[in-house]
Amino acid sequence: MAASAAASAPSEQALTAMQAATERLDRVHALVVAHDGEIVLDHHQGGPGTAAPANVKSLSKTVLAALTGAAIEAGVLDDADQSLVELLGDRVPAGADPRVNDITIGHLMALQAGLERTSGSNYGSWVASPDWVADALGRPFVDEPGGRMLYSTGSSHLLSAALTRASGESTLALAQRLLGEPLSINIPAWARDPQGIYFGGNDMLLSPRALIQIGELYRHDGQLNGQRILPEGWVEDSWAARGSSPWTNDGYGYGWFITTLADEPTYYGRGFGGQALYVIPERELTIAITSNPNPPSPGGQFQQQLNGLVETLLEGE
Repeated sequence: MAASAAASAPSEQALTAMQAATERLDRVHALVVAHDGEIVLDHHQGGPGTAAPANVKSLSKTVLAALTGAAIEAGVLDDADQSLVELLGDRVPAGADPRVNDITIGHLMALQAGLERTSGSNYGSWVASPDWVADALGRPFVDEPGGRMLYSTGSSHLLSAALTRASGESTLALAQRLLGEPLSINIPAWARDPQGIYFGGNDMLLSPRALIQIGELYRHDGQLNGQRILPEGWVEDSWAARGSSPWTNDGYGYGWFITTLADEPTYYGRGFGGQALYVIPERELTIAITSNPNPPSPGGQFQQQLNGLVETLLEGE
């Protein structure tokens, strides 16, 4: 996953150009750029600072996928092929479509559960339901498990519920133990569902600097200082496209989108309103961006502007 030869650090000119372009985007709060693990740009222009927790919205899906990998490495879960129903037990509603038996942990991370989406126009009714797990599992199948990518926070929340049942710990406690402690990052409490399950795939609170550490973990193939935190091969599996975004056509693996920026293979997570984490292995770069998370969302066009910031840096060499 790492570059075969050390990539040179971004030039001061390139970093200055990236910061100037960022300052023209009022919605952006913070930008942190690390080269080979060293922070070379730390820019704050609104909202929480670069070391303060911010709501990263659906970028939480990327973090939850990392936690799932760490849970497999720690023996909490067997592997990505483990059955969701096996893990959830009696949380599966009576009368659920038999195809729920075919949903795996990997399907949830890749957003390939096959169930009707709980995001978009269905989001409000889902979070207003008395049992988010039962509501998500009780929705009709619109594809087979393992089929096309269906962007659905309900799928990610099922993953959080599975982690909670498998570990006997809350998703928060598990994240603090398996990611927070080894990476030396702060993972504060975030929202929970009516049954107390921490919201899977939305509303996690992480600082840009904490996001950099998660990106660096992936850039180093799941290891930190010689300690394996994610299973061997996990990063390669996570960065292999299993489906594609219907909006951008970018590939999607286990919690990561896959694209090319300025001719460089790039892997990124994203969240509502302009939250983003990029890893560009060949350039030894990890980039975290947080923005105003409040509606209305600037949508896909703003994501393209964030991609443009990264391209400004990559092309400025």
